[in-house]
Amino acid sequence: MKLRTFQVRPFKVLATETISHKALDADIYSAIPTEKVDGTCCYVTTYKDQPYLWARLDRKPNKQAEKRFKNFLHSKENSKEFFWNVEEDFKPAPECWIPAKEIEQLNGNPVPDENGHIPGWVPVEKNNKQYCWHSSVVNYEFEIALVHRHHLGLCWPIPDTYMNSKPVIINMNLNKYDYAFDTKCLFNHFLKLDNQKFGRLKDIIFDV
Repeated sequence: MKLRTFQVRPFKVLATETISHKALDADIYSAIPTEKVDGTCCYVTTYKDQPYLWARLDRKPNKQAEKRFKNFLHSKENSKEFFWNVEEDFKPAPECWIPAKEIEQLNGNPVPDENGHIPGWVPVEKNNKQYCWHSSVVNYEFEIALVHRHHLGLCWPIPDTYMNSKPVIINMNLNKYDYAFDTKCLFNHFLKLDNQKFGRLKDIIFDV
């Protein structure tokens, strides 16, 4: 029996040789295992006069403001509205940061959400180490990106299709011994597979 506990979570994860009754009730023996494809919601809009991929970056309150906000949430008199000072209560954001479109504005400043965050975006620069996962699927020189389009499988986006929208990008940094795939040749290989549908990533055999 293997036991792992998490100090920051009010529960524990227990692995045993016995299948829980909840799994049996869910008819686990008839379940079909599927491959999970990780992705992230991004934003595509112009930057430096060309289409750019933007990564999610939420502005968060500084320690003092966060403590004040938490005290408000745990207070018995939290029926009153909490007031933010966006200019003083939040950590500084990169100069190129922009707030999400859906964010409410008040006196020219974005209004934090119920979690005390201000959702926004930052452009993904080439070879950006902080956003290496994002930059690995975009090529600004050729203005192409590898994205997932629902019901269309994995394909190159039609020009301007994703301008001012939020597509899901995928990363295929897979084990080339299992998938016959060389990550350095991502764009060259995928051009041959444009608009094809695949039931799972393992069905995509690249010509390496």
